[in-house]
Amino acid sequence: MIEFEGVGHSYDERTVLDGVDLRIPERRVAFVGANGSGKSTLARMINGLVRPSRGRVVVDGLDVARSGREVRRRVGFVFTHPDSQIVMPTAGEDVAFSLRKQGLSKSDRQRRAVEVLARHGLDGYAEHPAHQLSGGQKQLLALCSMLVLEPDVLVCDEPTTLLDLRNKRHFAEVLSGLEQQVVLVTHDLDLLGDFDRVIVLDRGRVVADDVPEAAVGFYRELVG
Repeated sequence: MIEFEGVGHSYDERTVLDGVDLRIPERRVAFVGANGSGKSTLARMINGLVRPSRGRVVVDGLDVARSGREVRRRVGFVFTHPDSQIVMPTAGEDVAFSLRKQGLSKSDRQRRAVEVLARHGLDGYAEHPAHQLSGGQKQLLALCSMLVLEPDVLVCDEPTTLLDLRNKRHFAEVLSGLEQQVVLVTHDLDLLGDFDRVIVLDRGRVVADDVPEAAVGFYRELVG
């Protein structure tokens, strides 16, 4: 369960979120809105990348501001630009690097990395230079580096922005098969048909919160 209780946030004198109250138990939820609407800021609060100026964010009963380390063990985050997350020379090493604090032997970390890569579309790529992967493969690698930690929640901040249509579809298929609660920030409205809930933000406020067809329809009118 993710909860936003009276959440507001400002950068200097500019308010980007104002009075957000949400309870999110659903498995697949999306935040949509125009650039500057506050959707990415709201998503980044789920694992403490951004702390609210007002109110609080709670994940499974844990206040993110007070229990950030424990929350981050439960919440994985995938950014728009996978290169910002890839830190090791090969795909296998990059995934294994995520497990460095898990008390596992090197061989166990390598085995887990190979298993996760194979499960999510990168079978046979463990030894491949990470930064020579295609854009779609890099985004899958960034996803695998989070999933190997077995988080309860996965937050993805516009993960398909840099992908072509084929890779967008593949990434969406991978997300749909995950057991984790998924929170997706996106401009790709076509990805949302099978989501449980879509939340529309505008100027820092929730202006629609519904099933995909209704919420997306509202958003199209809002920006149209």
